[in-house]
Amino acid sequence: MIRVPVVVRAVALLATLAVVAASAPAERRAYVFDRAHSQINFIGDALLVSAHGYFERFDGEIQIDRENLENSSIRLVIETASINTRNERRDNHLRSADFFDAANHPQITFVSTGIRRVDDKNLLISGELTIRGTTRSVEVPAQIVFLREADGRFRGQFQINRKEFGVSYDSAMNPIEDVVTVQFDFHLMDQQAMEERRRQRQPGKSGQ
Repeated sequence: MIRVPVVVRAVALLATLAVVAASAPAERRAYVFDRAHSQINFIGDALLVSAHGYFERFDGEIQIDRENLENSSIRLVIETASINTRNERRDNHLRSADFFDAANHPQITFVSTGIRRVDDKNLLISGELTIRGTTRSVEVPAQIVFLREADGRFRGQFQINRKEFGVSYDSAMNPIEDVVTVQFDFHLMDQQAMEERRRQRQPGKSGQ
């Protein structure tokens, strides 16, 4: 026969283990951009010709919890001067004080403040977007194209009012719409897994 005190101690131990497991922090892992398969595009509509462009240089700090995406986070940094609409004259104007004022505001940043899972394939990311020194709260929908052990792909589209960020220049000849569409498509790699693959590919490693 099992003594009652032993049973009580066993139940107490199990309860303690359950509490510890529940309070243990979820695993978040660092991810990095796959440069060849990641992009940030935008569309600025105007009366005569619309600007379809992208940013050539961006980076970020990305933490993903694959088991609980709501525990993930992202900090994105875009180099303002890397704007490219395939028109040098227009790009220089966009870098000027009339638009992004890249000399005084060299970075555009986005910092997530919360992530909500809408369904199996969609997220809603809340965050603070800073352009030209002005910060606004935005909500960014993101689609999960796939999420595997070593990598994942996320894409989405949202709109912002450029004048809310101090980008207020307009042209009488070619009036510019206030609302700009932003598109992103990110292929993210698990940083630790990527570094391990790089080490394995280094010559001479197999013989050491």
